Amino acid sequence: MTTLDGARRGLRAMAVAAVLAALAACGGGQPSPATTEAGKVAVAADPTTLRRGNGPEPDTLDPQRARTDASFNIQRDLFEGLTAVGPDGGAVPAAAESWSVSGDGLEYTFRLREGLRWSNGEALAAADFVAGMRRLVDPATASPYAQVLEPVLNASAIVAGQQAPDALGVSAPDDRTVAIRLAHPAPYLLGILAHPSTFPVHRASLAQHGAEYARPGKLVSNGAYVLEDWVVGSHVVAVRNPHYWNDAATQVSRVHYLHHSEAGTEFRQYRAGELDVTYVVPPQQFAWIQENLPGELHVSPQLSVYYYGFNLTRPPFKDNPGLRRALSLVIDRERLTKSVTGLGEAPAYGWVPRGVADYAPQQFDYARQPYEARVAEARELYAKAGYSTQNPLKVELRYNSGEVHSRLAVAVASMWKEALGVETELYAEEFRALLQTIQARKDTQVFRSSWIGDYNDAYSFAQLLQSDFGINLTGYSNPRYDALLAEATRQPDPARRRALLEEAERVMLADHPLLPVYFYVNKHLVKPYVSGWSDNVMNVQYSKDLRLDGGG
Repeated sequence: MTTLDGARRGLRAMAVAAVLAALAACGGGQPSPATTEAGKVAVAADPTTLRRGNGPEPDTLDPQRARTDASFNIQRDLFEGLTAVGPDGGAVPAAAESWSVSGDGLEYTFRLREGLRWSNGEALAAADFVAGMRRLVDPATASPYAQVLEPVLNASAIVAGQQAPDALGVSAPDDRTVAIRLAHPAPYLLGILAHPSTFPVHRASLAQHGAEYARPGKLVSNGAYVLEDWVVGSHVVAVRNPHYWNDAATQVSRVHYLHHSEAGTEFRQYRAGELDVTYVVPPQQFAWIQENLPGELHVSPQLSVYYYGFNLTRPPFKDNPGLRRALSLVIDRERLTKSVTGLGEAPAYGWVPRGVADYAPQQFDYARQPYEARVAEARELYAKAGYSTQNPLKVELRYNSGEVHSRLAVAVASMWKEALGVETELYAEEFRALLQTIQARKDTQVFRSSWIGDYNDAYSFAQLLQSDFGINLTGYSNPRYDALLAEATRQPDPARRRALLEEAERVMLADHPLLPVYFYVNKHLVKPYVSGWSDNVMNVQYSKDLRLDGGG
């Protein structure tokens, strides 16, 4: 899943195991009574309303069109897929109570729970899941996550406009059965089906409202909550769905998702008692929080990566891997993660984080070289590309507004200047504007982004750089890389599949289409009266699983 605001992350993928050198997870439930740093008993302002920090503004609440972490967090509460993300980050039953897999791994049959209903009380049928997945791959939807269903029979041909959406290998033999036929074995399919892009669609309301389908008062969903309000630039409100199949187990009646681009603003709200859970933790206050709020700080591994992407569709980075390598060589990632971020992040010298199931992450060939040697090589490559003190590279670095992003951008620009003489123009803009700029490509040279594994498999990271993938933001295209991924998807032998994906990562890293900076860790502040919190590598917590105990 891609997120430009700091994450998931990120086709969320689809998602996803521990990050290199990550900090140990803090405990979930807190003792009662719990106390604040002032020594007072912590009590929920309203034991029926959960107030969640949710980062920058969501792009949309339409599951088949969304692409950001903020959107996915809300959609996981509003909707429910065939599977969900369990406490350990693996797939667990959700709308489907069970499933079976054929011996060749190509046929999956899901059995829906009895009596499933939409939030308007109408019966939910297997055909609604089929409709959602067909809509996902339909070119008319223009979903950034269309290719997440690539393993499903005919999905790629449909996305390419070569077949009709109803040719997708998904069917509903009866109202409680969803059958999925794969083109090749995909051991990560259950993880994919927990991703919001595969959620069902209420066909009647979509037909009635069209582009306004995902707005308050119009969105019909099947999750534990229903959308009540959305004030752009401020908050989203969801209320308990009485038609949800497991509503009796839901403890929180209302969820307020508050949106801020600045971690500092969110932290101030948390300390003022206006938030129960934060989206992130501000780096500047991290040491203070460790000392003063240890029982409220949750730090745990996450499968996601922060990176700078090169625009490979235009100069100066098109057809210029040496220049791209030079800029990567002189980034002191250890210094960035220690002095700028400082929250336990691991320097990223590769693309796939450590901890992804059945995979050995690859690294740049210079990962263990002394920094001085890397700078010397970078200067040679820089000169070979035609740049010098008299003719410096002038580049624009774009990133979304936010204190951490700004500090990192300033630090990176300083490293480029000191080592090579590069003149960098920094350009911060609102998240949605940056996303549009990157998608246009013509207006970017280097941009900040991040990727969150959407399921626990290396392919979730590899697919982002596939030449025809919908959210390949750099425009990277290498036939060898694409061929390795294609062969890996057809490979039934796990060991051979792993070797192909590892080789593909090495090919991509040699091309330097992007500049990985660090691997994330999950960082949240959770009030002592919030119980049911589950730290996991997917960084997914469903509001329905939480409870506000009121301190007693």
